[in-house]
Amino acid sequence: MKVLVPVKRVVDFNVKVRVKADGSGVDLANVKMSMNPFCEIAVEEAVRLKEKDIVTEVVVVSIGPKQAQETIRTALAMGADRGILVETDQMVEPLAVAKVLAKIVEEESPEMVILGKQAIDDDSNQTGQMLAALLGWPQGTFASELVKESDHILLTREIDGGLQTLKLNLPAVITTDLRLNEPRYASLPNIMKAKRKPIDVKDSGDFGVDFTPRLEVVETSEPEGRKAGVILEGVDELVAKLKNEAGVI
Repeated sequence: MKVLVPVKRVVDFNVKVRVKADGSGVDLANVKMSMNPFCEIAVEEAVRLKEKDIVTEVVVVSIGPKQAQETIRTALAMGADRGILVETDQMVEPLAVAKVLAKIVEEESPEMVILGKQAIDDDSNQTGQMLAALLGWPQGTFASELVKESDHILLTREIDGGLQTLKLNLPAVITTDLRLNEPRYASLPNIMKAKRKPIDVKDSGDFGVDFTPRLEVVETSEPEGRKAGVILEGVDELVAKLKNEAGVI
């Protein structure tokens, strides 16, 4: 079974994001970039399925600038077999990403697509659902556990008040949540091996997808600074502040 894992290059989650002076967006100059954390979980799950001999090949695909090859190399060092880069310097919205991925699925014919539920830069949480709709495949979102049985997948997801288990016939699209696994650190030997694994670079224009943005960013601003806390004398003062100042009781 072949698995396709889309990954995204984003600002590293440890970096404090800076907003441009004109408020037009986030300043990416000299900022550390890395793989989206939810994408790391997706890669890890695909590699684990391969280690269990359920999956035979893990193909990683990214849509972005030339530097996104570094993100693909990280996935290859984690255990993926080969990579595909759809090169573009444009900002690509979820629908365009889903359309490109749908065409790659037609070329690669995987039995499963595993991707992060969202990217930490735009938090759209849309690509997986849009891809499933375009392909006409069943989808399972926010997976916290995956079990392969015969020709189907049992997917457990957290919902309000408990857990829900879905049975998905293959092929299927799956999006990963935080509790699915803990991604491994790539070892030095695997990092060296990853340099020899193939990455197929494709031009975004070859897919016939319109990348014209459908959304306009009106303004980007920093969150308000947190106010300093105060030390209260007792419960009565706390209740008074909650009632009179916060208005929550």
